[in-house]
Amino acid sequence: MRPVSVVGIAQVPVEKTASVSLRKLGAVVLNMAMEEAGVDRVDAVFVGNMLSDELQGQKHLAALIADEAGLAGVEALEVQAATATGAASLRMAYLAVASGQAELAAAVGAEKMSAGVATPALSKALDAEIEIPQGATLIGKNAGLMRLYQEEYNVPNDGLAEFAVNAHRNARNNPLALFRDKKISKRDVMRSRVIHDPIRLYDCSPICDGAAAVILAPTEVARAFTSQPVRILASSVATDRFRMDDRKNPLALEAVQISAQKAFVQANLNQEDISFFEAHDAFSIMACLQLEAVGFAAPGEGWRLAAEREISPKGKIPIATMGGLKARGHPIGASALYQTCETVLQLTGRAGKNQVKKASVGMVQSVGGVASTVVTHMFSV
Repeated sequence: MRPVSVVGIAQVPVEKTASVSLRKLGAVVLNMAMEEAGVDRVDAVFVGNMLSDELQGQKHLAALIADEAGLAGVEALEVQAATATGAASLRMAYLAVASGQAELAAAVGAEKMSAGVATPALSKALDAEIEIPQGATLIGKNAGLMRLYQEEYNVPNDGLAEFAVNAHRNARNNPLALFRDKKISKRDVMRSRVIHDPIRLYDCSPICDGAAAVILAPTEVARAFTSQPVRILASSVATDRFRMDDRKNPLALEAVQISAQKAFVQANLNQEDISFFEAHDAFSIMACLQLEAVGFAAPGEGWRLAAEREISPKGKIPIATMGGLKARGHPIGASALYQTCETVLQLTGRAGKNQVKKASVGMVQSVGGVASTVVTHMFSV
């Protein structure tokens, strides 16, 4: 396997409701990313999307987006891994280039969650035979984790509030973020309405639309496409018992731990080498548990990193540096690709007011379902 680098990125503003079609969103960011890389064609396109067949009645999206982008004839495949779908498309593009099957590959994420009722479709990331007939939802499962965490470790009711505050604070410096104009306090979080006790409105990422893309090339020729290539140091996937109720310790998130450890071995790094961590903060509790499972905090101590502002851009382990899923927005198929673009900006010193000082290694981790599938990537200049 040969080393792989990111040589082009593209993102459009996350919106509550995008005015253009899903195919257009995907084609626009694909063309933008190719333009930044200085190419007019790639060998393969991997599209991440979770909900188009449910909300737009559209399957076969990758070929449609490739055609819309003027790339008829190219290899184009759709990739899905529930809420980790964007990361899965990045991994497929990475493997295509690393294996030599492609010289240039694009990972594209596009989602229009506004076009219908998303919650029932999102719940299909759970067990359709056992969990869904019992009324289970992703919000409900995360609420169960949050309740268990608070009880197990005697965490105060507002102990997780700073995760949302940090995300919104960072989003105010990101012109592409959905909530770029919204400032919230811990009090705002605790006064927001309860969605599924104990999860409140500000503990959740929003329903929204967006798209992002990256172009990958072999590292040995990356500088031919950009003066600031960013190398992918690791790409790994792990799974847990599918149903949370079947796990020995639901708070341990074993797939997060396994996927992270695989990535640390691939990159020959450890937790102390990571400059910032783009976690899957679709819910505050998930970001907290990821920090613990990866090893940035001991079990029961992840919430303290937030409470003590150690997750800010100037903190011990910055997360959600450009707003995260919570405040930049979580258009599912595109979320990990937004995070990848933001990681490239951080590592190349282009993150503006949210720049992490001396950023050298970025880690992005995406969660499918209730951490049933976890995809980890590490990056460096």
